[in-house]
Amino acid sequence: MKKDIEIAQAARIKPIAEIAEILGIPGKEIEPYGKYKAKIPLSFINDENVKKARLILVTATTPTPPGEGKTTTSIGLAQAMNRLGKKTTVVIREPSLGPVFGIKGGAAGGGYAQVIPMEDINLHFTGDISAVEKAHNLLAALIDNNIQLKTKDGNIGIDPRTIEWKRVMDMNERSLRDIVIGLGGITEGVPRRSGFDITAASEVMATLCMARSLPDLKERLGNIFIGYTYDEKPVFARDLKANGAMAALLKEAIKPNLVQTLEGTPAIIHGGPFANIAQGTNSIIGTKMGMSLSDYVVTEAGFASELGAEKFLDIKSRTGNLKTDAVVIVTTVRALKYHGGAKLSALQTEDLDALKNGFDNLDKHIENMRYFGFRPVIAINKFETDTEQELKMLINYCESQHLKVASNESWLKGGEGAEELAQKVLEQISEGNDAYNPLYELEWSFEKKIETICKKMYGADHVEYTVKAKNQLDRIEQIGFGNLAVCIAKTQKSLSDDQTKRGRPRGFTVKIREVELSSGAGFIVPIAGTIMRMPGLPNSPSAEKVDIDSEGRISGLF
Repeated sequence: MKKDIEIAQAARIKPIAEIAEILGIPGKEIEPYGKYKAKIPLSFINDENVKKARLILVTATTPTPPGEGKTTTSIGLAQAMNRLGKKTTVVIREPSLGPVFGIKGGAAGGGYAQVIPMEDINLHFTGDISAVEKAHNLLAALIDNNIQLKTKDGNIGIDPRTIEWKRVMDMNERSLRDIVIGLGGITEGVPRRSGFDITAASEVMATLCMARSLPDLKERLGNIFIGYTYDEKPVFARDLKANGAMAALLKEAIKPNLVQTLEGTPAIIHGGPFANIAQGTNSIIGTKMGMSLSDYVVTEAGFASELGAEKFLDIKSRTGNLKTDAVVIVTTVRALKYHGGAKLSALQTEDLDALKNGFDNLDKHIENMRYFGFRPVIAINKFETDTEQELKMLINYCESQHLKVASNESWLKGGEGAEELAQKVLEQISEGNDAYNPLYELEWSFEKKIETICKKMYGADHVEYTVKAKNQLDRIEQIGFGNLAVCIAKTQKSLSDDQTKRGRPRGFTVKIREVELSSGAGFIVPIAGTIMRMPGLPNSPSAEKVDIDSEGRISGLF
């Protein structure tokens, strides 16, 4: 099967200028990065077209170790829409090298529903993540340089104890989470405690994805909070005159990337913030570009409805003035059995009781989308181990909830395998019953916004704050950022903040241990539980499977 897909990829891939022509972009207007990928100039964003286009959001039930195939479903759905004569583009995030070489492996879809050239997309692609890394680390260098300065004209008096800005790298590297920098003597810097986050967790990445133009990006970068002076005045990146140079490093990265799917459907890939620690969606610019050039756009939000989808609707859509027309929830038989109590090793065995118990998890994600005013379409990503009885039980249950449901076989059959799903989505859009309602108003207090998310999206009974978190919230409000959105960082493995709790946990308390200010991106980040911003590699990293032959062909990224 894998060899067949490789042959299909080699046979079907088109010059990127041909894909641009499908979108109405003259080939000479794109900025090619080799034969099969290109940048799209921002001048092709058309706000009038954005208003007319239909936006389809793909989310999922709570992730499980085997994976649910949300990206595969998104790509397959877009391919199916084009097969049905609907001009559609899929818009997704760019993979990060950390997960690619860690647990997750490649993130370009799979089977006959993938974006290509897959190897390029999963590795360095067009250098966007590298540019984010350099812009972030430039600010870090300017901060430490300013602390080192002895002249009164240059040193603005930053208190090193208040600096939260770490450095970043696009790799899973646990040994760099907590380090001491500035060692080596009086000329080498001021020693202080710091560390590294993964680049996808950088506020620069989040800010890039929230920007609406290059001038907006430059202003947002200037708004990045650094810390306080010794006399307790807030310090921002603009105070170090950093935002101009940072924006210059991101001059090309702000432009969306154009590639294609195996079936020649245009694919825009731009930005890569994680959904458990940031907003978890592609850029506002990337989504608007797709909507400017197509009648329909299929996009996804990371992890499940309480993380990526909530942030897509409450943060990205509100800032970008985007209207979502339909929501798809991806689930699988084996995922629901896992949430119903089945052991990981037994997911390939028919277990109707575990499947029935797992409906609780699906119910919560359906409920979450109904809070926003959507009646979601359920996509059952089909696997060969699913039995006829299990599929029938799941379909009947979804229909009993008065929801449209369809099996998806796009991994095996490409767009053809998602045509039923595409028809159901088009029916949902044509009925026009969905009406977006925000979960909270920006004018509310931070505590009310946080508790609304925790109680409605996660199903918590209570929210507790450490003294540190309470003080941080108070201080953020005092310096004038009380109207920001809320982007909660928590585990993706559970609806709760405890990754061991499967299914639909009840009667729990979410514990907010600290709060970060992401004033450049336009939100605060309350951190729940033990979530980390720098992952580590697993016992058997995916990197061990990656190889290259004498002809330069890369393997192991599927």
